Amino acid sequence: MPTPLPPEERSTVRTSPITHTRYLAIGAPDYGKLVNFYGSTWGLRPVADDTGVTFFAAEASTEQFVFRVREADERRVDLIAFAVSTPAEVDRLCERLGRDGVRIDRTPQPLITPGGGYGFRFFDPDGRLVEISCEVGTRQARELAEREDIPSRLSHVVFNTANLAAVIAFYERYLGFRVSDWVADRMVFMRCQRDHHTLGFAAAGHASLNHVSFEMRGIEEYMRGTGRMMRSGFPVLWGPGRHGPGDNTFSYFRSPDGNVVEYTTALTQVDEDTWVPCRWEPDGEEADQWGTANPIDEFIPVAIGESDPGLWTAPPL
Repeated sequence: MPTPLPPEERSTVRTSPITHTRYLAIGAPDYGKLVNFYGSTWGLRPVADDTGVTFFAAEASTEQFVFRVREADERRVDLIAFAVSTPAEVDRLCERLGRDGVRIDRTPQPLITPGGGYGFRFFDPDGRLVEISCEVGTRQARELAEREDIPSRLSHVVFNTANLAAVIAFYERYLGFRVSDWVADRMVFMRCQRDHHTLGFAAAGHASLNHVSFEMRGIEEYMRGTGRMMRSGFPVLWGPGRHGPGDNTFSYFRSPDGNVVEYTTALTQVDEDTWVPCRWEPDGEEADQWGTANPIDEFIPVAIGESDPGLWTAPPL
């Protein structure tokens, strides 16, 4: 069962300038196979492409794109992008990060990706690239139909890190993320607004992508999507089940490039006035309340993976 964190261990941050996660961008060698996987099997919609790069939208999201695949020599994370509300917020964050010695990759400028906008990029303590942007044009979203088993939006991204305490402190201090829950001392879930987590970090021996998660319309659609993936030749790595922290459902799969992708739904919505962060002990319930999923030990080695070769190296786009 979860144990409430004592007051001295709780974040004092109350608000964040980050409104949501815009997209995750990856690079991988087998570009054509990945474009087919995300655009056909997984259920995203290709909305723009250029030589060796494709942008994918989720049908029920107004974001121009929620995922980007770029042809690269090695499998890597290119960047994660977060949204803020105004150019002044972009400028303020860049100035503060630069003043404190954080490595800035691109100073605030107009963006050339679909939807345009205004933003900047910097490296976090692990060397992963982060983009902060505003005034990006929206796309026409549509409401998914009942039983339509494709992703509605990007839900959350979890990274592995060898510097758990430092990374948590960085995202709290500069981007205003708050800790929602812990699993022992090995994994933390962080939020910027009401979703229980939009970002997570797992303790590991290196920095890499743990998994990227996509929200489904509801539990019916989540289960149908899980079955569709299995029938398409992608066995479930872990799931179906329901996590303790966040109370969300989960089915994890391995994409053709080896990254872990998740279908989820029903993530807890946090009330800032009443929420108390907890530490969940690794007793089984934290992993799967339903008890329907296979053992987590079979999943962890795949999610931890290998060190990301893209750290401290900006992609060309």
